[in-house]
Amino acid sequence: MKLLSAGNECQPGALAARGLPGLDWLNFFVANFQTGFGPFISVYLTSAGWTQAAIGAALSTGTIASMASQVPAGALVDAIRSKRGAAAAAIAVIGLSALAIALSPNFLAITVAEVLHSFASAILGPAIAAITLVLVDPSAFGERLGRNARYAAAGNAVAAGVMGSCAYYLGDRAVFLFAAGLSIPALAALRTLQEAPFAPLRTLRTVSPRVPKRATDQSWRFLLDRRLIAFAICAALFHLANAAMLPIAAAAVTKRSGSEAGLIIAACIVGPQLVTALLSPWAGRAAEAWGRRPILLLGFSALPIRGILLAWVADPYLITVIQLLDGLGAAVFGVLFPLIVADATRETGHYTTSLGLIGLAIGGGATLSTVVGGLVADHFGVGAAFLSLAAVGLSATVFVWTLMPETRIAEEG
Repeated sequence: MKLLSAGNECQPGALAARGLPGLDWLNFFVANFQTGFGPFISVYLTSAGWTQAAIGAALSTGTIASMASQVPAGALVDAIRSKRGAAAAAIAVIGLSALAIALSPNFLAITVAEVLHSFASAILGPAIAAITLVLVDPSAFGERLGRNARYAAAGNAVAAGVMGSCAYYLGDRAVFLFAAGLSIPALAALRTLQEAPFAPLRTLRTVSPRVPKRATDQSWRFLLDRRLIAFAICAALFHLANAAMLPIAAAAVTKRSGSEAGLIIAACIVGPQLVTALLSPWAGRAAEAWGRRPILLLGFSALPIRGILLAWVADPYLITVIQLLDGLGAAVFGVLFPLIVADATRETGHYTTSLGLIGLAIGGGATLSTVVGGLVADHFGVGAAFLSLAAVGLSATVFVWTLMPETRIAEEG
């Protein structure tokens, strides 16, 4: 694929949101093979004779490695000139990790694979965001992020179905062999994106009170930007409220539904992914047209509503309908996360480092959510757990309203 050029060099911001089918398929296939590292790994290791304690230890190692990798990986992507090269290396490492899990289900191999996968994933997400920022015109960046999220959600939904079929008909090992094989079309899609230098975008103005410009350097003064600080707090609270909702709902559904529990839980996973795929491009366009805060408030407000409804509804089929609200929150947050960070770091040269910092806040909130939500559910009941999570979600929404400034940008002149 050729980019619009001046002379023989690619120019950042040369393409519109819909002009990069290679980027569409890159997001689709990346989501495909990342799906294998979700619930399938627990099923695979259980069938291989692992104890729950050993499974928990291996997965916890991956979680710790993921959180520890966020900032170093983001800084590394900022420092590497070739964002496409960083993404290619990360895809290759994730593919090898899936292959190692399939071929050597012993504790050392699985633990090393989990650590490598965590670090490579921490590189891959920011690298794709940086590639998008380079290749797409600033006015279309929000819509393009929405399109990225649409293909990623579609990839998750398709992969869940295909990998489930692989596990059923071919065995659990086939899931990870299939995931490893998906790295090949992901690399092929990445190769269609011609390399472009990562350069600061042209001068822009913000609709919020002007933040003084900073020269691109290696200083860490960008950490004092109140937009990043406020968004980190809001993101951590959002995931503190969100991460435990589906696991607690799944446990409740399992107790009430018997043999139908698997189908209902699958619907609780696939349904929100379809909603995310449908709404993500709209979220990007609306954020560009109306501003970030109104759309962020819409996505965050779905969280307390969902928690309150889950606290009072016991019917498993109604729970699948309520879970569709998760798709709205995921669509909004998935698009607005890289978009707001791009707004705040546009003139600093620390875009992917900042993505890593916010990612660390997100990981901390999500980890604490499952612990706190589980404790509340065990001691006070499922209803109390959902109401507690809803209260945290309401706090996050209030913080967006009171703390989060508007960051939407527009062309000078």
